[in-house]
Amino acid sequence: MSDDGPVKLLDLTRLVSRTGQAFTGVDRVEHAYLTHLPEFGPLFGLLRTNLGYLLLDGDGCRDLARRIAAQDWGRRDLLSRLRRRDAPLRARAESDMRRIALDRCTHAGLRRMLRRHLPRGVQYFNVGNTRPARGFWTALDRCGAVSTVMIHDTIPIDHPEVQTPQSVTRARTFLDTAAARADVILCNSKATEADVLRLAAPHRPRTVVAHLGVSVPEAGTPPQGAWSGAPYFVTLGTIEPRKNHALLLDIWPEIDDAHLLICGSRGWQNAEVFARLDAAPDRVHELPGMDDAAVFGLIRDAAGFLFPSFYEGYGLPPVEAAALGTPVLCNTLPIYREVLGDIPIYASVSDRYLWINKINQMARDHAAGQRRAPAFSPPGWAAHFKTVLSSI
Repeated sequence: MSDDGPVKLLDLTRLVSRTGQAFTGVDRVEHAYLTHLPEFGPLFGLLRTNLGYLLLDGDGCRDLARRIAAQDWGRRDLLSRLRRRDAPLRARAESDMRRIALDRCTHAGLRRMLRRHLPRGVQYFNVGNTRPARGFWTALDRCGAVSTVMIHDTIPIDHPEVQTPQSVTRARTFLDTAAARADVILCNSKATEADVLRLAAPHRPRTVVAHLGVSVPEAGTPPQGAWSGAPYFVTLGTIEPRKNHALLLDIWPEIDDAHLLICGSRGWQNAEVFARLDAAPDRVHELPGMDDAAVFGLIRDAAGFLFPSFYEGYGLPPVEAAALGTPVLCNTLPIYREVLGDIPIYASVSDRYLWINKINQMARDHAAGQRRAPAFSPPGWAAHFKTVLSSI
């Protein structure tokens, strides 16, 4: 860890609250900040629980990172046992954090706790879409903190038809609060920045664009199944309307002899797609709950990676697939032109016949040993943090 540079305070609420669940794209970003921020100065972690706030010092942040990597969680403490509604793994993780915390406080005591341990001008980062509790921003302001909040996308606001009412309200409140209170809004793309500025009016927040870093995924041994030895395609993401799994289910009977592997957990408002999956369509396999190494092993060996999503703020899976050298077929979204350029094969999701033709061609190329994927070096985290930290 470097001792140079301003002290940084990273909100770790999301990572701990999602203990034991497969990482989403937002989780990956918060984890990357936990991993990389110590390279740029002393790091503290802030964690909000139902019982108040916990403050971790540098050693505590490193211990959290180690426990996440090893999924090494201790026993539940007395406080967690009194809250029986909490998920067991989350309760164990919060218990561990209470044991290693530098300090803790009630929600009302946050300002005093921060002033006891952190200098004025501490740089606060919220990159996990974590909604602060009432009084949080006042406490930060009175400590002279400089706050940076990342907005990953504005999809719930712009496209409420594919969201739950609760997620729409949360997104609107989060954006409005960030625009009014944060010193910097961090955007993962120019496309997201344009959406933020459009929706933040009449506020004029200061925005910084920094593409997310993508480490080349570590592919493990892929699981075996009916697809083994045959061409197969992978799509990755929560099974919810925005990801447009329905298109792939519609066209798969017209795909020649290839299998479709759907990696991701079931989400929300997608009963029709769930029913179709429950009917076990031919050559379609739902594979939830796999670890990252297994998923990336499947992607690495696939004939192609398919991503017919209607909307994305950044969308890590196609970028990760391209980093593995796997051909990518995706919708014609501006974000992929911005980040991936000419690497993917682009096809509008309104043209199902083009999707059928492209997938069948990719399967033939794979069977003939002619899988073609342009060389791609993904954006790195070093460039991301250089942009972010030089802009604060």
